[in-house]
Amino acid sequence: MPKVTLFNQAGSQVGEIELADSVFGIEPNASVLADAVIMQQASLRAGTHAVKNRSAVRGGGRKPWKQKGTGRARQGSIRSPQWVGGGVVFGPTPRSYSFKLPKKVRRLAIKSALSTKVKNDEIVVLDALSLNAPKTKEMVSVLSGLNIDRKVLVVTGEYNDAVARSARNIPGVKFVAADGINVLDVLHHDKLLITQDAVAKVEEVLA
Repeated sequence: MPKVTLFNQAGSQVGEIELADSVFGIEPNASVLADAVIMQQASLRAGTHAVKNRSAVRGGGRKPWKQKGTGRARQGSIRSPQWVGGGVVFGPTPRSYSFKLPKKVRRLAIKSALSTKVKNDEIVVLDALSLNAPKTKEMVSVLSGLNIDRKVLVVTGEYNDAVARSARNIPGVKFVAADGINVLDVLHHDKLLITQDAVAKVEEVLA
């Protein structure tokens, strides 16, 4: 089982914590991680792109000239694709880009992401994280005490409004509860700051 140092909110070491091998100690699967990131990024796409085809552009209700006898090519509408101002052929239409991976693959992906953080020594475990009121200054103080000055994902066992509101104004800092932890956020941030109760909750779900 991988062991990491346990810190308190003030930044002092208070012991060690053993992390479950099945969640934090597996060999990361790069292919599955890539698939999970692509899946999340695809679901974030709006997919609202659209163009007007020949049925949507304005005008062109009348045949521009008779079919035969003019010496010109036959035309049915001035809004056909070959005309200036005509409809667009094979243009993008509104669609959803989202897709789903199998549940086992998604679980393997989040385990791989967490194991990567442990392997690269990019995880910091707190015994607890609580703030009396939403104050950005207090959250900055906590991060400074832990020598975290890069992008960090803060994870607690349950949603903590004071922590969430204290973290949201700090550039590079994102807060999620344990049930909202995901591959894209874990990999996007340089550090993972997670509380002891969040570790237990993640292990309970994924082990």
